[in-house]
Amino acid sequence: MPVPWFLLSLALGRNPVVLSLERVVGPQDTARCSPGLSCHLWDGDVLCLPGSLVSAPGPVLVPTRLQTELVLRCHEETDCDLCVRVAVHLAVHGYWEDPEDEEKFRRAADPELEEPRNASLQAHIVLSFQAYPTAHCVLLEVQVPAALVQPGQSVGSIVFDCFEAALGAEVQIWSYTQPRYQKELNLTQQLPDCRGLEVQDNIQSCWALPWLNVSADGEDVRLVLDVSEEQRFGLSLYWNQDQGPIKPWWHSNLTGPQTITLNHTDLVPCLCIQVWPLEPDSVRTSICPFREDPRAHRNLWRAARLQLLPSRGWRLDAPCSLPAEATLCWQALDGGPCLPLVPPLPRENVTVNKVLEFPLRKGHPNVCVQVSTWEKLQMQECLWADSLGPLKDDMLLVETRGPQDNGSLCALEPSGCTPLLSRASTRAARLGEQLLQDVQSGQCLQLWDSDLGALWACPMDKYIHQRWALVWLACLLLAAVLFLLLLLKMNPVKGWLRLLKENIRAGAASRSRAALLLYSADDASFERLVGALASALCQLPLRVAVDLWSRRDLSAQGALAWFHAQRRQTLQEGGVVVLLFSPGAVALCREWLQDATSAPRAHGPHDAFAASLSCVLPDFLQGRAPGRYVGAYFDKLLPADAVPALFRSVPVFSLPSQLPDFLGILQGPTAPRSRRLAERAEQVSRALQPALDSCFRPPGALGTGCGMGPEAGVRT
Repeated sequence: MPVPWFLLSLALGRNPVVLSLERVVGPQDTARCSPGLSCHLWDGDVLCLPGSLVSAPGPVLVPTRLQTELVLRCHEETDCDLCVRVAVHLAVHGYWEDPEDEEKFRRAADPELEEPRNASLQAHIVLSFQAYPTAHCVLLEVQVPAALVQPGQSVGSIVFDCFEAALGAEVQIWSYTQPRYQKELNLTQQLPDCRGLEVQDNIQSCWALPWLNVSADGEDVRLVLDVSEEQRFGLSLYWNQDQGPIKPWWHSNLTGPQTITLNHTDLVPCLCIQVWPLEPDSVRTSICPFREDPRAHRNLWRAARLQLLPSRGWRLDAPCSLPAEATLCWQALDGGPCLPLVPPLPRENVTVNKVLEFPLRKGHPNVCVQVSTWEKLQMQECLWADSLGPLKDDMLLVETRGPQDNGSLCALEPSGCTPLLSRASTRAARLGEQLLQDVQSGQCLQLWDSDLGALWACPMDKYIHQRWALVWLACLLLAAVLFLLLLLKMNPVKGWLRLLKENIRAGAASRSRAALLLYSADDASFERLVGALASALCQLPLRVAVDLWSRRDLSAQGALAWFHAQRRQTLQEGGVVVLLFSPGAVALCREWLQDATSAPRAHGPHDAFAASLSCVLPDFLQGRAPGRYVGAYFDKLLPADAVPALFRSVPVFSLPSQLPDFLGILQGPTAPRSRRLAERAEQVSRALQPALDSCFRPPGALGTGCGMGPEAGVRT
């Protein structure tokens, strides 16, 4: 049986929050006013033309506030229409230009005079009512006795009954005087539909509405429409975007009753349902039941795509509006976290599906965009490199300007903004004077400029070249000495040079491939097994990166930032990311893929595998994984079919039985011949054997072994 989690009837009187409306009998419009005032409603409509502003000749009556109330105008007991009652609050505006005129006005209203005159202030108030596609205007005449006329004071109100309107319509109301002495008042109101009114037996257009039951059955959502078998109705699913027009998603004309199933991955917060009978002038009623659904919010961020456009534009594509902010950050060539440029640049609210630009004068490949909520960083893209080239080894300088044209320069580094003329032990501080001269001589690129400061990107290539000049000179001298030795002892050295040449070629070929090893820290025995594998791979040699050897960097940067830096460096150098599957790793993958509603399991501060899934999974889902990723698992620890199918788009090897093929993939095109590869596989297997023996202990042995601790097993 499905378990209802949201139940709402689109029929009348079923909404938990309803309005009980006053009844107005008769078709005639009426007007009434506050005690002491006299008012009159002119017959017939008037032209809805406010006219231009004119100066008040003295004190005049003007509308100050509009107030509305919903009522029912009933022709019979069960034949009513929705009507909008409007109250206009009035006040005296302006002063007498001539004191004598004021004195005459007061004397005419003095009750002690033998023959007092009925002095009063009169005004014509226009009410304009618009509800697409109709417009209606009425003219109200009101008089205020002179005794109540006090400039700047409220004198009361006048109430008009009433403007008829359709259920669920958006109405606009204006009020102004004729002639017009001030800017007109306006009010926009969204009228409720049948769900929000206690009118089931009064408004006939609501009688034919279908009943809608939204319920959850497992992960899917079911829409059950309970109507008669012969009744035809329209059903529309659409995205109600706050920052743009309604975007239809699915529409169909159906005959009841019907049950429609929605996949849980299709749910987003702005997904709304509209239903109406297929009859002329029928009432359409909409609900948006997924606004607070956690699954819908997770799906929304997964569906969002951040695009960077040449050369300073960007756009966030998403089906719904996102409460997020975007800012620029600076990504250094040597990796590390992307450093936000706030301040000096401000954060910007995100408007989805719209091209936006940051206030930069020039584009730069190291400038990236971060989109974040108040909780965390949601996404980051550095794709401007496609149009501006790869990352550069540039130093970003932040110039701060004071009120008296006194400014200061500092270099943006992971440790903070380092002043150029300081004694800090950083690269920017050591080259502070040279960088300051580069800015003054125009060798740096100005990215942003304002009254508060500026941003400069200064190339660092020439300083690296100067550093290596002495190294190259020493190498040339060493080469000359070796050449002389070869001339003296050509024959004895020839064989040694041949062997040296082969070793250098093999070593250079192997070292040219980097490997990033990702695993789930299931228990201590499995971590020792991973460490043994990483050490054995380094002996081939390969350049292996694993979080076991970088705990200090993980603590300083955080697991996600460390993974970002290692992954970027590995892929830029043509390396490969190795996903080492274990019961814990498979469980983490399933948690992400199945989008479980239960709270995620807490992970350790150094668990790079758990932190990396937010970036690894999109590569597999979007088809970017082949050539970048390789999978592996140990024979006795995990069955072959336990690896999720999503990750089988890349080669997955069983260790140690498939070690030769695994090593061949790791070393890439420069892998040695099969005989040499088999020897290296045997070398790695021998290095792994002690760790494997310790990990897979026989039953009854001391210790738990791999995957035998309290957290072992594939968690579902």
